[in-house]
Amino acid sequence: MRYVVSRIRLIGQGDDVALTALQKANREFLAPWEPLRPEKYFSLAGQRADIEAALARHKNGDSVPLVILDEHGDVAGRITLSGIVRGAFQSCSVGYWLAKNQTGKGLATQAVIAAVQLAFTELELHRVQAETLPHNTRSEHVLARAGFEQFGLAPRFLKIAGRWQDHLMFQRLNDIG
Repeated sequence: MRYVVSRIRLIGQGDDVALTALQKANREFLAPWEPLRPEKYFSLAGQRADIEAALARHKNGDSVPLVILDEHGDVAGRITLSGIVRGAFQSCSVGYWLAKNQTGKGLATQAVIAAVQLAFTELELHRVQAETLPHNTRSEHVLARAGFEQFGLAPRFLKIAGRWQDHLMFQRLNDIG
């Protein structure tokens, strides 16, 4: 499968330098929305290891790790379809981040829409789920523009910024077929 839809494409080992630069430059900006990361994560070796692990999960059919591209085709962030479950469930979760200087341009919305289309067409999934911190209104707006509906609240769902935090739950169901 070749994942190039709009502003997203499958991550590759060649993205290590760009992602290292983005992670270093956006460390403080992303910190409130991310798990605590070891110092090595922000190095070239750390990003190479992260990409390698993501591609291994992809090879196993568990996820689709993608990069988000800006208007020039440069890496601007990441988006991942993860936790792919087959059988009667046919579902996954989507998570994403963008560099601070790329926010407010509609790029996250375009990437989420493209990833959902990939999930529904190429992967033939029935449902895509997303979670946000209750105070992450920008991400809520991205999900709403991408056709997601809120369906619940998960108490202490993920350990973000060093503590277990509640998350709003969103989903989009496949209306394609």
